[in-house]
Amino acid sequence: MVDTSNPQAQAVGKGRRGFGGLQLRYRTWWVTYNYRGKRHRESSHSENRRDAIKLLRKRLAEIGQGKLVGPDAERLTYDDLKQMVLADYRIRGRKSILRVAKAFKQLDKFFGDYRALDMTADRVTVYIEKRQADDIKPATIQKELAALGRGFTLAFEAGKLASRPYIPSIEVRNVRAGFFEDAEIAELLERLPQYLTGLVEFLYLSGWQVGEALSLEWRQVDFQAGIVRLDPGTTKNDEGRTFPFSVLPRLEAVLRRQRELTTKAERRIGQIIPTVFHREGQPIQSFRGFWKRACKAAGVPNRLVHDLRRSAVRNLERASVPRSVAMKLTGHKTESVYRRYAIVNEADLREGVSKLAKLHEAQPSSRPIVRVLDRNRLAVKGKQGNGGMVRKEIRHG
Repeated sequence: MVDTSNPQAQAVGKGRRGFGGLQLRYRTWWVTYNYRGKRHRESSHSENRRDAIKLLRKRLAEIGQGKLVGPDAERLTYDDLKQMVLADYRIRGRKSILRVAKAFKQLDKFFGDYRALDMTADRVTVYIEKRQADDIKPATIQKELAALGRGFTLAFEAGKLASRPYIPSIEVRNVRAGFFEDAEIAELLERLPQYLTGLVEFLYLSGWQVGEALSLEWRQVDFQAGIVRLDPGTTKNDEGRTFPFSVLPRLEAVLRRQRELTTKAERRIGQIIPTVFHREGQPIQSFRGFWKRACKAAGVPNRLVHDLRRSAVRNLERASVPRSVAMKLTGHKTESVYRRYAIVNEADLREGVSKLAKLHEAQPSSRPIVRVLDRNRLAVKGKQGNGGMVRKEIRHG
């Protein structure tokens, strides 16, 4: 029944937006209040009327501030946020689910027992400082913060939180400028195992992602048409891709040489090898050790495999390939990301300035003609806007 005779309960919400009341149900006190046109009922989990009044005052204060926390938000935990994010990634088939799961492993150690409401900006700042003290790369920390922020966004969209809290972020400066020249690639290929040379040269010429090349199968290589295809859903951006290799003899040579090596390997092991790049029919796993040693021996230490992709983009820019076409070939979805790969080195800048110098040399001189009249007078000739000549005397002293 509703406690209408209790003046204390009625006075709680007097003059406030979202006026509420108390209700006794089976010896437990409940509070009722209005918020944004909706009637809310919430148990105080107490037989004491004072506890119910305290809860009602709390809710009315929240309503007065324009945001109702409510019981759902108070029960929401960090683990709830985590499970919502992982479920969202699974439902949408996001390929980066392993990366976000890895981020949550670190967040678990700090926020594991937290309620969502207790994960305030200052606590997140403490987390950032702790990770920085452990000498963790800024990009890694930012990915962890992004996973946490995604959890709050999903909770807000599901109506479990009244608002999304502020999540501090950090500046990430990890833009690399590494790239390979043809001579460096030649040195590198000589120092790599044979099963890796085709893969590395293919990446350098095509600009594809490593994972895309490793998943490439012979059914996707059409020697008659001279094209290689990636099926939709197998690329990073889930879009299909076509690369015409017949007009790039060097790339065609790589694929034909790889086909010959594969045929020989099939005869040795007695089975069909479906993938283009492999190690005696077995998938190529991590080759970081071989890569680092080969780069050091070739005189290009600290280079990344991903620098092959940057080099391909740079070569496309050098060849004046229209950017829209180049992005289709390499699989870049946004021009902003593509531009980060279009690296310019000192030689490119020097060539650009040389072209500018030739332009200036080809243009007629526009300098004014100065004729000395005497020590104290100068006559300056130049062109007027209408094509005529103007004479102006300048006196000194």
